[in-house]
Amino acid sequence: MPATSRKAPPVEHVPELTTNRLSVYLRCLDALDTAGQRTVSSRALADRCLVNAAQVRKDLAYFGEFGVRGVGYTVADLRGHLRQILGLDRRRRMVIVGAGNLGMALADYAGFRDQGFDTVALLDTARHKVGTRSRTGIEVHHASELAEVVAREDVSVGVVAVPAAAAQETVEALVAVGVRAILDFAPPPVRTPPGVKVKHVDLAVSLESLSFFLAAEHHEQTPAPQP
Repeated sequence: MPATSRKAPPVEHVPELTTNRLSVYLRCLDALDTAGQRTVSSRALADRCLVNAAQVRKDLAYFGEFGVRGVGYTVADLRGHLRQILGLDRRRRMVIVGAGNLGMALADYAGFRDQGFDTVALLDTARHKVGTRSRTGIEVHHASELAEVVAREDVSVGVVAVPAAAAQETVEALVAVGVRAILDFAPPPVRTPPGVKVKHVDLAVSLESLSFFLAAEHHEQTPAPQP
């Protein structure tokens, strides 16, 4: 059966875990494409992505029928479909609010550019930082220029890299100037109106989860005290 695609379902009808896995599938397909592999079965793709084949087929079924029975998926074609589904067939322009160590590091992260996300400006409330640049040349503007920068640079994504106390205010400022996709590195979670998507990244929570794993492992290996 030839591969076919259909119009993507409404965003709210696609589980977020599915969209997360699409990104994982894309990374695996990128590696296969680089290695020169032309086709891959659902089982082989699943094994590479550490999921099961039924899950791969179910996730892709939200968007169409991409495989050829008896052959599997054409790597280049499926890779192109996933890039289109994830909106990676166009470049996205973003600003980073917060020009501290984290903000500067994010501005210089080459992985964003490689996946089509161009950081066009940093913003900060500290006037002594205004006019400085990151290592790769991203200029720091004053936070009061947010609306101007977003409009001039056609920004669609905002990254929040400010202290926790300023996170809610920063998100509200981004929403007020029309930014509806926000990556938030500042705990705790923030409130947003309908129609705005926030992805929260809390590095401390991830480290605490790892610490819990190590602590639990330690408790399992430590003999219980004798009465």
